[in-house]
Amino acid sequence: MNLQNDSAFFALLADSHRRLVGRPLVSDATADAAWLYAVAPFAVLAHDTSADPLFVYANRAAQAAFGYDWQDIIGMPSRLSAEAPERAERQRLLDAVARDGFVADYRGVRIAQSGRRFPITDGVVWQLVDAAGRIHGQAATFPIAV
Repeated sequence: MNLQNDSAFFALLADSHRRLVGRPLVSDATADAAWLYAVAPFAVLAHDTSADPLFVYANRAAQAAFGYDWQDIIGMPSRLSAEAPERAERQRLLDAVARDGFVADYRGVRIAQSGRRFPITDGVVWQLVDAAGRIHGQAATFPIAV
């Protein structure tokens, strides 16, 4: 399933962020799935609940930050977004999100497809939980440095 412009997935991202983090994912009430994917000036990624979670969503800002196209990042194990020495810290973050629902003000180093390392600051990582309480994975957002 292609989630780039999927309104139900957009609703899952936005609603779970609002419920858990306590503020909207997007400040513009007219924003929709197409806007989040193609226009949003901040990165949004999501992975599933697999034992080795796989990316299921990465908006264009996230694709640019990591240097991947949609077809290359979707289905990729999300652990590969961090170098091996950083993966233990990443796992502690994901464990805290699973326990607490979200983590705000996240900082870390990630690696692009090219091998370029880049910092993430002011990140928010949250559980993708629908209104019935079913967990669909985790999502992250962070500002893009210009």
